[in-house]
Amino acid sequence: MKFIYKGKTKDVYALDNGDYLLSFKDDVTGEEGVFDPGANTVGFKMEGAGVAGLRLTKYFFEILQEKAIPTHYVGADLDKAQMIVKPAKMFGNGLEVICRYRAVGSFLRRYGQYAKEGQALGGFVEVTLKDDERNDPPISADALDMLGILSLDEYRELKALTQKISGIVKEELAKKGIELYDIKLEFGKSENGNIMLIDEISGGNMRAYKDNQYIEPLKLEKMMNE
Repeated sequence: MKFIYKGKTKDVYALDNGDYLLSFKDDVTGEEGVFDPGANTVGFKMEGAGVAGLRLTKYFFEILQEKAIPTHYVGADLDKAQMIVKPAKMFGNGLEVICRYRAVGSFLRRYGQYAKEGQALGGFVEVTLKDDERNDPPISADALDMLGILSLDEYRELKALTQKISGIVKEELAKKGIELYDIKLEFGKSENGNIMLIDEISGGNMRAYKDNQYIEPLKLEKMMNE
């Protein structure tokens, strides 16, 4: 096992068979002690966050597997807070794809002149570049195509996959009386060139509410396992 990359919330190792191992950490993104799934910095350490994130990720990825939706997921070891994944080629230096059902977070900060907090957005898809130095700028489909990061056809596929996956997550949360406000997903290309979901699906990359009250990542995992 060879160490590859130290991430904000996960460390990455290469395995001898060509797959990769993701080691989930208890660090969560945010600023000044406040959790924010879209933040570029580690806000604080939350004991148990790594295993909780992996447990939800395993739960959702296995549902997607059953529905034949392409992902990098191979398997997970909850005791070690580790997940085995297939190799994936990034789009450029990485993209984050956000599906928004209600106006909160960075969307509200940017568009608050027009949008109201909690306003329904109907599964609006937004793509940002993974670029900490420039604060993950949003980018349009035309710009992605022009810069050679993602073709227009690939963008359409990415958007459709995002809305389909987010819809599945939204339905699963709704079974527990929980409403999904937004979710951040990441995609890459498999070795044969197909677009697939990568990274994780956990409380750390979504905002979920119950009775208009925000649910923290650890609490969300517990509620989903009740």
